[in-house]
Amino acid sequence: MAKRSSLSIRIVEGKNLPAKDITGSSDPYCIVKVDNEPIIRTATVWKTLCPFWGEEYQVHLPPTFHSVAFYVMDEDALSRDDVIGKVCLTRDTLAAHPKGFSGWAHLTEVDPDEEVQGEIHLRLEVVSGTGTRRLRCSVLEARDLAPKDRNGASDPFVRVHYNGRTQETSIVKKSCYPRWNETFEFELEEGATEALCVEAWDWDLVSRNDFLGKVVFNVPGLWAAQQEEGWFRLQPDKSKSQMDKGNLGSLQLEVCLRDETVLSSSCYQPLVQLLCQEVKLGTQGSGQLIALIEETTSTECRQEVATNLLKLFLGQGLAKDFLDLLFQLELGRTSEANTLFRSNSLASKSMESFLKVAGMRYLHGVLGPIIDRVFEEKKYVELDPSKVEVKDVGCSGLHRPQTEAEVLEQSAQTLRSHLGALLSALSRSVRACPAVVRATFRQLFRRVRERFPSAQHENVPFIAVTSFLCLRFLSPAIMAPKLFYLREQHADARTSRTLLLLAKAVQNVGNMDTPASRAKEAWMEPLQSTVHQGVAQLKDFITKLVNIEEKEELDLQRTLSLQAPPVKEGPLFIHRTKGKGPLMSSSFKKLHFSLTTEALSFAKTPSSKKSSLIKLANIRAAEKVEEKSFGSSRVMQIIYTDDVGRPQTAYLQCKCMNELNQWLSALRKVSMNNTGLLGSYHPGVFRGDRWSCCHQKDKTDVGCDKTRSRVTLQEWNDPLDHDLEAQLIYRYLLGVEATLREKHRELRGATEAGTALEGPGLAVCSPAPEDGLAQLFQVLQDLKKAHSVSPAAAPASEHRNLLELQT
Repeated sequence: MAKRSSLSIRIVEGKNLPAKDITGSSDPYCIVKVDNEPIIRTATVWKTLCPFWGEEYQVHLPPTFHSVAFYVMDEDALSRDDVIGKVCLTRDTLAAHPKGFSGWAHLTEVDPDEEVQGEIHLRLEVVSGTGTRRLRCSVLEARDLAPKDRNGASDPFVRVHYNGRTQETSIVKKSCYPRWNETFEFELEEGATEALCVEAWDWDLVSRNDFLGKVVFNVPGLWAAQQEEGWFRLQPDKSKSQMDKGNLGSLQLEVCLRDETVLSSSCYQPLVQLLCQEVKLGTQGSGQLIALIEETTSTECRQEVATNLLKLFLGQGLAKDFLDLLFQLELGRTSEANTLFRSNSLASKSMESFLKVAGMRYLHGVLGPIIDRVFEEKKYVELDPSKVEVKDVGCSGLHRPQTEAEVLEQSAQTLRSHLGALLSALSRSVRACPAVVRATFRQLFRRVRERFPSAQHENVPFIAVTSFLCLRFLSPAIMAPKLFYLREQHADARTSRTLLLLAKAVQNVGNMDTPASRAKEAWMEPLQSTVHQGVAQLKDFITKLVNIEEKEELDLQRTLSLQAPPVKEGPLFIHRTKGKGPLMSSSFKKLHFSLTTEALSFAKTPSSKKSSLIKLANIRAAEKVEEKSFGSSRVMQIIYTDDVGRPQTAYLQCKCMNELNQWLSALRKVSMNNTGLLGSYHPGVFRGDRWSCCHQKDKTDVGCDKTRSRVTLQEWNDPLDHDLEAQLIYRYLLGVEATLREKHRELRGATEAGTALEGPGLAVCSPAPEDGLAQLFQVLQDLKKAHSVSPAAAPASEHRNLLELQT
């Protein structure tokens, strides 16, 4: 059993931001920090004071985290980026909103005295002497202090205040992980109520010292405890009154904290088996449990329920059967062919999730080159005469400006080229499409054709497939390629318009070029010939796509399982420490790395032969390296053991913050079940005869910072977590249990009424229609009991009885 915390984050948009550039605008982006650790950087939106991001993230965290902060920054090409403001949400704030925090939040000024981080290790004692008592404070060490100097470190010392007296430790130069081991004593009077204050500072020779954080203790509480030792989180100084900097704008956020206690797999087996049994029985099932679950889902939670159910059945090898059951249920209540799968039903939401989970790699292969070409060309494209801006493409000097007609014709040519390339790539991709996706589309095609067999509905099975493939998968990915991991940055205004027009054209092809779709936007007429030709190409593609038999499906799945794709791959810069010489950034070498479920390997190029670097089972930690070690904040270290068991460290440099966190997440996930994972590490390097972080001279010395193996980002290609999905489904069913019991009573009443009409001697011995529900209620009761008797997985306790925050 384990307690897991996760944050669902959606950074929507900003408004009324202050102008930071001389042009009267800004180039805003967001950085998300959890306990002052940067984990996410959004794309930059250029030249705007009201940026839209629309970016979503799922972050897995230890239950002991304290806060999440959103910093809005202004990107500058030639100087350091400007800080516009921030929004900070504490864990307690998020816990007070079970459905999540959603809305606009005002940006506040970033005060250096509030930007503190790290912990300090203290030992406090009440010592009895001859006739008097003394308060003894031992300042042992600190970790993860804020770097305040340009060299990426600080020169920390500690001040201890009590009863009008102040004592200071020595200064530790160039370290965010100092060790002091110094002790101070103060006279302690009977009944004293004054607080003990321990402050950390960064020493500066010329300017004023920088505040690093403080801890305030309740002395009467310490008097009762006599002794207290531990790591205490440094707190900001909020005693100073802030000056009003004016309106800094607002940020629209959606943040939801979820704490789940996940039991062992055996506890969820009855629930999983019951749901699988219902799917295997299909519409012939006794209680039609899936249909009742669909009936109880609200609009707000339908996407989440659909994703959880889909992942659970995907892990059980029943995704196709689950979706087939939903297809049948929706077809059974649909009378008009033109409304089929057009609503946000459980079938539509589940199919969306299915394509993202099972078809994302396929999408990248088909759509990636076309999207890259659109971004690289940066052509001005417009088909709507009312929006044409000739000046954007006009020439000066000897060249005459283009006319509106010329702009429209060139735009049509560009879009015809992109659409033709996309349709050609799609036509060639039948064999590349995952077998389970093809088999699911085959079931959809067959079910729709059985439901609407007449000649007038000849295109309906094709439109059913394209309603998911084109309208809910390809078109959204074209319009927002960053959200589908096709690009690292959002498109600028010109590229966005090209992508939107291309997505509209794909939608028209997906709608089989119906008169209704043509009538909506008559100015799309220049693409009509390509769209008409594309309909024939798309129908031919779908015919081949769904032409897959059971044996071929099994053979393709077996082949795919033997050729597991890499978990993550891409170029990185490598450096491994050897000897005692200085480590310079120039010693990093660019290689192509590939992480699989067996090893981390590298090669000179993606196509050249790979050499194994680290076996997965040998990884002990994957952590960041402090900036001062290599002059870069984008270096990570992989601590592992070689073939003879000796500890080794590989240093890898990434090109940006997001790439760094993605690689760390991938490495931590694939090694999370390794034996011998480290609980502490050195964030610096062993240079010369000492560690650069804590200055200790023993290379085998225990690490000076704690590892963060449980901090990971959720990615589209993450391995399925069967127990977590089962827990999420259990929690949802628990929330709608009352509604399901009401349905249970209705079904039981209908069954009893039917039995009475048949007569006492005519009752058949078939299972009652609510048997599946009755079994479900018993399973829920068993899981409730398992949760109630499981050990409480509460966050690690802090010294809250002594600590008092001063505000």
